[in-house]
Amino acid sequence: MNDPVLLVKRETRWVCPNCTATDVTYHPEPHLRFHRCAALAGMEAPFVPEGVRCKVTAVEREDYVNGEDVRYDADGRPIMAVRTERADGCDVAIFAPCAHADARALEVV
Repeated sequence: MNDPVLLVKRETRWVCPNCTATDVTYHPEPHLRFHRCAALAGMEAPFVPEGVRCKVTAVEREDYVNGEDVRYDADGRPIMAVRTERADGCDVAIFAPCAHADARALEVV
């Protein structure tokens, strides 16, 4: 006969170093949570595990937009990434511009 096993959900508490947003998850596998950060003018930014010291910043696009479909923050600035810097390294969430095509302009040969 098998002995009983207690199954415990792993709780992860998430915080934002820039605003007051928090979250709690119970997933056993590695994962990451994002939120619309009020301190970063509404950009999607990652939560960090509670207790992790880091800096999360929005990286403004420095080249010419020229009509590309890019992400803008609430202040109208084109944002190309959100960077999370910790003592042991950094992570970057990149917002790549989207391409558009007009099917009417394509010729079928």
